[in-house]
Amino acid sequence: MHFGEALRFSLNALRANLFRTFLTALGLVIGNASVILVVTISLTGQDYILDQIRGIGSNLIWANYEAGSQGAVQVDADFVKLLDVEALRQQLAGRIVAATPVMTNYDRMRIAGRDQDIAVIGSDQYYPKVRNLVMLAGSFMDADDVVSRNKVAILTEKLAARLYGGQQAAIGRVIKLHGLQFTVVGTFREKTSTFGLAELTDETVIIPITVIKNFAPIERIDPVYIQVRNADDVESTAKMVKTILESRHRLGARYHVDTLTAILDAAKKIALILSVVLVLISAIALIISGIGIMNIMLVTVTERTREIGLRMAVGASRREVLQQFLLEAMMISFGGGTIGILFGIAIPLSAQFFTDAIQVPVSVTSVLVAFGVSFLVGVVFGFLPARRAAQLNPTEALRYE
Repeated sequence: MHFGEALRFSLNALRANLFRTFLTALGLVIGNASVILVVTISLTGQDYILDQIRGIGSNLIWANYEAGSQGAVQVDADFVKLLDVEALRQQLAGRIVAATPVMTNYDRMRIAGRDQDIAVIGSDQYYPKVRNLVMLAGSFMDADDVVSRNKVAILTEKLAARLYGGQQAAIGRVIKLHGLQFTVVGTFREKTSTFGLAELTDETVIIPITVIKNFAPIERIDPVYIQVRNADDVESTAKMVKTILESRHRLGARYHVDTLTAILDAAKKIALILSVVLVLISAIALIISGIGIMNIMLVTVTERTREIGLRMAVGASRREVLQQFLLEAMMISFGGGTIGILFGIAIPLSAQFFTDAIQVPVSVTSVLVAFGVSFLVGVVFGFLPARRAAQLNPTEALRYE
């Protein structure tokens, strides 16, 4: 019996019990679709989380004074200063894109008929690039505003909406901070919200750091942000930042220097663990499907015992009988697996039509693995029933009722 003939016999046998074949293959449909969907969801979630973390700032380092053991006057001198920021720029010039200082204080402003505290941040022209801000209207301060100590202000999106009803409406308006008048030149929002965990809040005003110095009794940069040029240099640059700051201040002053690397690594590990767990759950579904195929094929062998005996009696070898029943199991497995793969690909691709905010990647590796698993399930779980059919005694099989 040639392979083509065995294939024809197998197809006829599966068609004879079409509904049972469908129910048997359904487990593979669900299992393979689950594998692809699980991997797709895992990759999408991982990419989204990592993009959100990176959105806080590309290759970001931040540093600030941590602790010391001396008196108040000496501690004041230990704080990070503007001269320290300039030293960082000069000594790390080849490694960094920019370094920007931050000074924060507070003032009261009348909003919607009520006086309330708002955060006033002093920085320079590099701040929006390093902190990954999105300008909504107008523009940010430039180098001339910082050097000339121009009284310009940039408002957060929500503060502009509360004060003037919109972003464009805020441009050119005058606000009063610390008794001085500032002209609003722009409005902005964070590209990725830090939910108030950084210096930016929903109601924040940014002004030149050269101006805010006049309102602060002590010059204290907290923090200084550094954007590194290459991701591979982040950790080594962070160590250099710490060394530079410590070398410019008294012995014993400590400075906290941190990066997003640890957070990114933790997010990747969590995503990997979730992926492994979800894939294992899908693998269990595939194993259960394989057991279902084996069970049905054993029933099929029992039902077709006389047919097997007849074929052996007219010259079919045990190898050809094994080949036929193994082929039937593989056709159920591979057919159901292929349909499951098509569903697993179609669902993520169709999601692209409903949202552009999140890219849903389909893993080619997961598709290839699903095909391979479908083949293996058919071979592994179909071999026992096929072997049992091949080992039947032709004489006893012909007498079977």
